[in-house]
Amino acid sequence: MAIDRRRDTAGGGPGRLPPAAEENGALPPGDAAASAPLGGRSGPGGGGDIQALPAPHAAGGPHPSLLLLDYDGSVLPFLGGLGGGYQKTLVLLTWIPALFIGFSQFSDSFLLDQPNFWCRGAGTGAEPAGVTAAGRWGGGDLANWTSPPTTPFPTAAWGTAGTLGNSSGADGDDAPPLPSPPDKGDNVSNCDCHAWDYGIRTGLVQNVVSKWDLVCDSAWRVHVAKFSLLVGLILGYLVTGCIADWFGRRPVLLLCVIFILIFGLTVALSVNVTMFSTLRFFEGFCLAGIILTLYAIRIELCPPGKRFMITMVASFVAMAGQFLMPGLAALCRDWQVLQALIVCPFLLMLLYWSIFPESLRWLMATQQFESAKKLILHFTQKNRMNPESDIKGVMPELEKELSRRPKKVCIVKVVGTRNLWKNIVVLCVNSLTGYGIHHCFARSMLGHEAKVPLLENFYADYYTAAGIALASCLAMCVVVRLLGRRGGLLLFMILTALASLLQLGLLNLIGKYSQHPDSGMSDSVKDKFSITFSIVGMFASHAVGSLSVFFCAEITPTVIRCGGLGLVLASAGFGMLTAPIIELHNQKGYFLHHIIFACCTLICIICLLLLPESRDQNLPESIADGEHYTRQPLLPPRRGEQPLLLTNAELKDYSGLHDAATAGDGLPDGATANGGRPM
Repeated sequence: MAIDRRRDTAGGGPGRLPPAAEENGALPPGDAAASAPLGGRSGPGGGGDIQALPAPHAAGGPHPSLLLLDYDGSVLPFLGGLGGGYQKTLVLLTWIPALFIGFSQFSDSFLLDQPNFWCRGAGTGAEPAGVTAAGRWGGGDLANWTSPPTTPFPTAAWGTAGTLGNSSGADGDDAPPLPSPPDKGDNVSNCDCHAWDYGIRTGLVQNVVSKWDLVCDSAWRVHVAKFSLLVGLILGYLVTGCIADWFGRRPVLLLCVIFILIFGLTVALSVNVTMFSTLRFFEGFCLAGIILTLYAIRIELCPPGKRFMITMVASFVAMAGQFLMPGLAALCRDWQVLQALIVCPFLLMLLYWSIFPESLRWLMATQQFESAKKLILHFTQKNRMNPESDIKGVMPELEKELSRRPKKVCIVKVVGTRNLWKNIVVLCVNSLTGYGIHHCFARSMLGHEAKVPLLENFYADYYTAAGIALASCLAMCVVVRLLGRRGGLLLFMILTALASLLQLGLLNLIGKYSQHPDSGMSDSVKDKFSITFSIVGMFASHAVGSLSVFFCAEITPTVIRCGGLGLVLASAGFGMLTAPIIELHNQKGYFLHHIIFACCTLICIICLLLLPESRDQNLPESIADGEHYTRQPLLPPRRGEQPLLLTNAELKDYSGLHDAATAGDGLPDGATANGGRPM
């Protein structure tokens, strides 16, 4: 007991256990848990020590005031939350670029769409030149022979994942009708032409494929072009996320805007497909930085109750860009004009250098109090606030901390945590699964356009997928409001798993019964079930991917928020990257691809139960705050139900074992804590 009291007086020692997390989120801000060993127990499920540690003293001085570290509880109310006119203006400025981002994300559907093509000079009745990407029609290719690509549009809102299907020929008009598939056999001679005529379906007179004749033996270059944009997005998320946590959100955003203008406009001047693919990589890299920093700034501007609504509005604005993209393509008529028109609106974001400030939350979390003070004064001046509204005394506390040195953190620090890295890994796997399996459902649904009258042209395919994504976001608004972040994510993941398992299992069973005439089953029944499951799967998997990104932004601490977001968004990019890779190999391994992601959905359902619930909780500021976000029961306990674990007060009263453990030097050799001896 004496040893324990001496340790309390000294501010904790190496034998102290970390403080327990509160039931619904993080402890009050501070770095108290940072001085505790990682081997200690934490959280209500781990029976952690409930005695609070005094504020420790670092080598450079005491830690900042808890008032300054409690941004949502003290600083944000002092600035008026979202009630201030300046904050509303900043949120609006994060919404506007979402429209330009939507144009860029879905541009591949138009720039790289595989058109109908046939030998130049072929007369009416000439044999069409449409072949598979490998250059020949095989027996197994007839089932996949379609004019539109299997997924002619990006399947997710965070990157371009459009896929390339098999091209088809037509008769010798400028806009020829679709011919019927050629007979089985070797039609490699169809690709012996030296020049082709094209019938582009996306409203353009010329696109990248027709510009450089990327058909037959050169069709693989289209996949590489899509592949390069996705790889640029993935690397951009990882690199710009780390840079934004170290140097700030504002410089990364503005530098990415400058470079996307340079690379994006240069893409329109490409002289060959190699130059096009290389520049698209750098364009994707810069686009990732813009998406990432705007997402983080939007989250950090909002109070707890408004974060999801503000984020969903930005998603709807990006979807408006998706819906307007066909009209924009029809207006431009040429792919170079379309590419320039997509990139030029980013010129407006150059004005952000003078009107868009750094994230105040990030400045406070990294202890850059001198810059934070100037920005707070700027906020109060813009909002015409009365200095007497500072009831809690934020400014006097800030004055005392002006001489403190900044304390920046990199995402690699998450490796040394116990709970935070698990939460991020779970969300990475969820986003990878959600965006990866989305392509499986899209290809399954659009693989039936030869039999379903609705899905016979590019625009029907495009707007079907866009409508499913819109319905998914609308459903997210309702479900998340009722069930919270974790409950909503779990519900959509269960729907995704059911749709994938039923599509893989039930349809196989129907296919077997359809071979018997008396079974009442037919191929049309199988197709209808497949389309239904595909629509449900696209609907649910889109919500899984979007919610995983938003969830990560809420539970990742401010000091490493962009790095955590970068990991989850990069995981989503890896999921979308499987689509062009499989199609580059002429659809080999597609069924295994679907099975693997279906199994991942089952794993994700179990792992989701490990996540905390972040609804109406303050954003964690430091790694210590993020570490104390612990999971809670999925369903709240009923009234009168006794908890399985002792409460914090009961643990504090029951201190017999604790006294024996801390005074271990007073026990005889070989004795255990309760006085017995080991066997």
